[in-house]
Amino acid sequence: MTVTKKEVAYIAGLANLMFDDVEIEKMADEFSKILNHFDNINREDLSKIEMYSFEDEPLRLRPDKVLPFEEAGALYENTKSMQDTAIKIPKVVD
Repeated sequence: MTVTKKEVAYIAGLANLMFDDVEIEKMADEFSKILNHFDNINREDLSKIEMYSFEDEPLRLRPDKVLPFEEAGALYENTKSMQDTAIKIPKVVD
C-alpha cells in the first residue's frame, strides 16, 4: 500500500504538525513501508498456531538484588535546584 504526500499532509494537519516537503516525502515512504510490513504479516498462514500456545512457558525472571549506590551526588549534578531529595522543576500547568 502506498501512502501519498497528500495523505501525510492531511494527517499532519489533523495532528497540528508542520513538515516541509522533504519530511513529508520521507514520512510517506516510512508509512508505506510500515503498511507493506502489515500486508506481509497478513499473508502468513497462522492457522496451525494456537492462540494461547505460548502461555505454558514459564517467565524467566532475574532475582532482585539491592545494591548500594554510593554516588548519589553525581545524579544531581546537572539539576538547577533541589528540595531535599526531589528535583524542583518549573511549573508547566497554570
